[in-house]
Amino acid sequence: MAETWGSEIMTQALGCLQAFSSEFALEWENSDMKAAIFKLLLGWIVLSLTAIHLAWKSYGPTVNSIYYRQGMGGQNGGTPEYPARFPIWESSSTESLKRHQE
Repeated sequence: MAETWGSEIMTQALGCLQAFSSEFALEWENSDMKAAIFKLLLGWIVLSLTAIHLAWKSYGPTVNSIYYRQGMGGQNGGTPEYPARFPIWESSSTESLKRHQE
């Protein structure tokens, strides 16, 4: 019984896919407006991905070296973890904490 449902669903899915692809191929041949827009968007995506690939190929090492700087300090290379103009406030256990009194 389960195989019958599975094969029936697959047959319907393949039928829908075949109908869609044949309709799309017909519109592609007729140069319908939807097909023209699809061609334009597909060309734009291919052009964008090509430009991104070429930019990364030429500027990728520079970006990586900026991100992974070596040197003293924190992540940004040379930046200390705690800036010198801001002192680290250390609290001692003998220090009393102010509390709100009602």
